[in-house]
Amino acid sequence: MSLADRIRRFVLENTIEPARSQGRPMVTLVAGEIHSALGLENRMPAVCGAMDAEKFLALARVRLVNRRGPHQGSTATWVFALE
Repeated sequence: MSLADRIRRFVLENTIEPARSQGRPMVTLVAGEIHSALGLENRMPAVCGAMDAEKFLALARVRLVNRRGPHQGSTATWVFALE
């Protein structure tokens, strides 16, 4: 499994699915928090790339509502609607 796939799977299992189970309509994700939770070092571009990919939207069945912050920085933030 590639690092990008590992990142996407981690976010799906640890954020998206629990939020869906709780009936939440949206989730907000921050690149630095994902990076830290996975214990990564110097892999912020990989986190941002994985989260920006259409592949994540399809895997998680979410819709991007807002993307703000730097292209590949720790404060990059995504707001997804759970569908």
